[in-house]
Amino acid sequence: MMMEQEIRTQAEAAKAASYQLANLRTDVRNAALCDMADALLKHTAAILRENAADVADAKAAGTRVSYLDRLRLDEGRIAAMAEGLRLTAALPDPLGREDYSVRRPNGLEIRRVRVPLGVVGMIYEARPNVTADAIGLCLKSGNAVVLRGGSDALRSNRVIADVLSYAAYAAGIPTGAIQLLAMKDRAAVDVMTRLTGLLDVIIPRGGAGLIRRIVENSTVPVIETGAGVCHIYVDRAAEVGMALRIVENAKVSRPSVCNAAETLLVHAEIAADFLPQMAQILRADGVELRGCAKTSAILSDIGTATEEDWSTEYGDLILSIRVVQDMDAAISHINYYNTGHSETIVTNDIRTAHDFQQRVDASTVYVNASTRFTDGFEFGFGAEIGISTQKLHVRGPMGLDALTSTKYLVYGEGQIRENISSSSENNANECSG
Repeated sequence: MMMEQEIRTQAEAAKAASYQLANLRTDVRNAALCDMADALLKHTAAILRENAADVADAKAAGTRVSYLDRLRLDEGRIAAMAEGLRLTAALPDPLGREDYSVRRPNGLEIRRVRVPLGVVGMIYEARPNVTADAIGLCLKSGNAVVLRGGSDALRSNRVIADVLSYAAYAAGIPTGAIQLLAMKDRAAVDVMTRLTGLLDVIIPRGGAGLIRRIVENSTVPVIETGAGVCHIYVDRAAEVGMALRIVENAKVSRPSVCNAAETLLVHAEIAADFLPQMAQILRADGVELRGCAKTSAILSDIGTATEEDWSTEYGDLILSIRVVQDMDAAISHINYYNTGHSETIVTNDIRTAHDFQQRVDASTVYVNASTRFTDGFEFGFGAEIGISTQKLHVRGPMGLDALTSTKYLVYGEGQIRENISSSSENNANECSG
């Protein structure tokens, strides 16, 4: 009960601050983000010290290497966090932007403008950089934020949030706009999901289990993010050297992240030539290969891919492989097993490429490029608060616009609505209450 009250008190403080933050001038918010970036760099040593303690505890607990990679910070990653804040500050302000305007026959002037969501709840696993990204994007878009990071990163998240909060409040951000739930009890997540009226949306970032738990139990609206069973389809018209580079990058460059490739599909006509070359490269990178029967007939010493493999986000140096008869079979496999994240085709046939892009159901569909580019920074958003894998209210990398809603501003000169029969009043869209 004490923990629940503590969380509610923090959420109430964020809610109160959100009303002031929504009306804060653009230049104040931008200056705050720049000061926050400076503060991160100034306190790099303190952040690394706390992060080292988190990493040491995780190692002692037997945490897998790929998970440690998510948790670990270094000077370069802290510098990237600071640069993300500066880039976010330099982006156009989404607030107040008009995207619809009309003057009605009765003289009413109607405008639609972008406004903050209000209070964003972030629930995420061992990615301390998310703390800085989420705070920066929320403040720039006029939102207060309540953060609940993974318990394995508690020290890292706490020092980052403290550094950023101190700099933000000193620069004019309303006190209370940044809240970190600094407790290890996993029940804190369940409390957050019941804060209807205080949190306007919850954005979970993490594995499929975390996201499913929140979606199934939350009374607060949820934007699903993160889970990525991403595919690469190597078409018969692919340039082999390009395909090998893309597969290696998508699987090996950072296997723990959601935009890493988990399944490779290869056209049957080129499989016998392509797969041995690919296997040699990936084995040198330490990748475990699991394949279908046709793949095993070509690569006799690999593991057998089970039905579970096709829908698994490994987050590790493991790749499942299926030989497919044609692109139709590849698309059928992708649309059945994917999570709506990122898919790519490698081909020199432009018609095939366009067909693939039109028919694959995912937030991001590439031609001749690695899935690893699905990222707010790479897309020019400054940073991202997550990759939405659903279709409402946003999809794909979520930048500033995704953290806003709309408000209609209506100007009149004494108009009243006459109580007369009209087609609009008989329309099914008319409220009946």
